[in-house]
Amino acid sequence: MLQEGNIVSTFSLKTDQGEFDNVFKSNIKTVLFFFPRADTPGCTKEAIEFSLLKKDFDALEIQLIGISKDTIIKQEKFKNKHNLTCILGSDDNTNICENFGVWVEKSMYGKKYMGIQRTTFLIDENRKIIKIWGKVKVPNHAQEVLDFSKNL
Repeated sequence: MLQEGNIVSTFSLKTDQGEFDNVFKSNIKTVLFFFPRADTPGCTKEAIEFSLLKKDFDALEIQLIGISKDTIIKQEKFKNKHNLTCILGSDDNTNICENFGVWVEKSMYGKKYMGIQRTTFLIDENRKIIKIWGKVKVPNHAQEVLDFSKNL
């Protein structure tokens, strides 16, 4: 997994708003929140919480991008169903998840499988990782990220 202080390489991302050749905009910070699967209870709650705080993040000049392995079509349905305001990206080949170190072996009921570990990265204007929240617990997480960002 990438560490705080690392510089993130630029990458392209398919999103509900089209394909970004470079996710990182100049003069703006980025919150990347990786979530396991669109339209599941925890992921829905997390995306809604970030969406409700989008104006506060905008005021701090921070863009919000949620990334999962879901297709763009599924991301668009997820966004429309829950009136989400953050950008949703598709990493259907898991390359981005692997580069960020969030594509990990998981276990449920004794069965092992690969999946996304819920993780959030706050990245500055120069693509430097300011803060990483790993193994995120959803309740109040978006507010925690916002509160941290206000104190930069």
